[in-house]
Amino acid sequence: MPHAMSSGRVESHVAPRVVLDPTSERQLAARPRLPRLARLEGATVGLLDIAKPRGDRFLDRLQQRFERAGASVVRYRKPTFTKPAPVDLRQQISVQCGAVVEALAD
Repeated sequence: MPHAMSSGRVESHVAPRVVLDPTSERQLAARPRLPRLARLEGATVGLLDIAKPRGDRFLDRLQQRFERAGASVVRYRKPTFTKPAPVDLRQQISVQCGAVVEALAD
């Protein structure tokens, strides 16, 4: 959190973000982040429900917010939360959407 120093300058102590990969890879794979969408208006956003209880409620709220911002929303659902999304589902999302949100809940 930024705080004022005695000189009047504001110093920020923001820790770098670390993204953890939950897969069981033995070697860390470098995966560059894709650029953010320049704007939501006119974009297609995919919402992926991973099939955990109440994840759909979270995605319902996100859908409302994205649509108010002018985005089109496409909903997807994994068959089970215990396994990665099937390859064909991941391919479909990558072709149809400019961005995707994956919901976790319980």
